[in-house]
Amino acid sequence: MMTSFFIAAFLLLVQVLFLLLRPFIFSGKGEETSRRQMNAAIYREELDKLVAEHAAGLINADEYEMSHAEMRQRLFQDTSEEDDRSVMGSSKKVVIGLCVFIVLLSSAMYFSLGDVIRIAQYNEQRPTTQAGVEKMVAEFALKMEKDPDNLKGWAMLARSYRILGRNQDAANAYARAGSFINDDPELLAEYADTLVSVSNGNFSGKPLALINQALKIDPNNLLALWLSGSASFAAQNYKAAVQAWERLANQLPPGSEEARAIQGSIAEARSKGGLTGTIASVGGSKGISGKIELSAELKSQVKPSDTVLVIARQPGERMPVAVLKVAVGDFPMNFALTDALAMNPNMPISKLSEVAIEVRISKTGMAKPEAGDLMSSVQTVKVGSNQVKLLINQVRQ
Repeated sequence: MMTSFFIAAFLLLVQVLFLLLRPFIFSGKGEETSRRQMNAAIYREELDKLVAEHAAGLINADEYEMSHAEMRQRLFQDTSEEDDRSVMGSSKKVVIGLCVFIVLLSSAMYFSLGDVIRIAQYNEQRPTTQAGVEKMVAEFALKMEKDPDNLKGWAMLARSYRILGRNQDAANAYARAGSFINDDPELLAEYADTLVSVSNGNFSGKPLALINQALKIDPNNLLALWLSGSASFAAQNYKAAVQAWERLANQLPPGSEEARAIQGSIAEARSKGGLTGTIASVGGSKGISGKIELSAELKSQVKPSDTVLVIARQPGERMPVAVLKVAVGDFPMNFALTDALAMNPNMPISKLSEVAIEVRISKTGMAKPEAGDLMSSVQTVKVGSNQVKLLINQVRQ
């Protein structure tokens, strides 16, 4: 882009110089007229007029002689000066000087007032407004109406609508993309997700068929796995939900926000489904799993909006190595701590031989203990244990 700009600028400068200096470059081929010759021609014309006026009787002899003598004196003075060439016959030094002056002047203005790099950077840094994006999408939509057979274009328009949150328009555009999306698992999953949003979370019918089609093409597609688990969870098929979400968890970076979120969903599905056993941990590494129980005396203090926190620390340390955060469900609840829930990816729970573990029910969902939290005693257990039992029977004062 920069090279093209400089070439264009150079060509424009050459054109301007050509137009400005054309009279100097393409002067007459004959001998150039000098100033002395021009003065002599002028006086010759005036002398002819004086002779004509005297012959016609317009001036007398004395006036004629006086005027004639004055003209001879002026002619002598003008033609006695050093001869030079007319402007039309200027030397090459003038042309070269003008070229150098124009180049230097334009360069100085360019570097002082700004250059194309700064202009390009300014344009790139200007934020694109919502109105600007919507205008571009609207123009694209008009273009697609004139080219209805462009299936790829309809898929692109559908994604644009989806980004803008216009789910109904996105669903319509995905439908018009037709066969173009049939072999693309990501587009199929996006179409299904859009239809679910339009139908207020209903997976039945076409959305579920699209999800299954996407997973048939790519069994590890992340969005399709998430939707498949969500569909199973909504249908209260918690075992299928756990299976889909565990496959998804195995592909996420350990310790990432996404991994923690999916582990929370898995724990909730296992709790609601009354599923036991160890959750398959990321990469087959060791973890800790078990069951959370709540004493009968504290059940009345638990609200659906509360949060269950399972926290593991190295014995004697305050900083957690893993935290599981899930919404309150029916007790007893199943839990599992894996490397995906590690607070520090460089210190996964599988690298430890044992941890100190506790569970709390928090009103605010904060990891820091607060007055009124319901909690269990701290237990030190070996990593790899899968029958850990945690009893919530205390109230933090």
